[in-house]
Amino acid sequence: MPENQLIILSKAFAVDIVELCADIKGNKKISALTNQLLRSGTSVGANIHEANYASSKADFINKFQISLKECYETDYWLDLFKTVGAITSEQYSDLFAKCSKIRKLLIASIRTAKGNKQ
Repeated sequence: MPENQLIILSKAFAVDIVELCADIKGNKKISALTNQLLRSGTSVGANIHEANYASSKADFINKFQISLKECYETDYWLDLFKTVGAITSEQYSDLFAKCSKIRKLLIASIRTAKGNKQ
């Protein structure tokens, strides 16, 4: 079931984001931005987890759509951090690939849920 894979992948991604933010937190220039990355990167999994307890199909879809938006925001912060040299290209590539995989699964799950809604 894709949702189970989403939970596993998004939790592992959140751990990676937490560890990355802890590593770069000492950089005073981007400290506030680190908090933004931490919030969006961990919110992906939190909303996927919350979707499992949705009160309706519409609520389930909404939680997944929020997770999808958080994926896009996380991509932005990762790209910015790479651009300013706060993370390496390798760190960026690894995290971007993980986020992209989660995003693709979310898109497929949202499409399926919307198709089953009628």
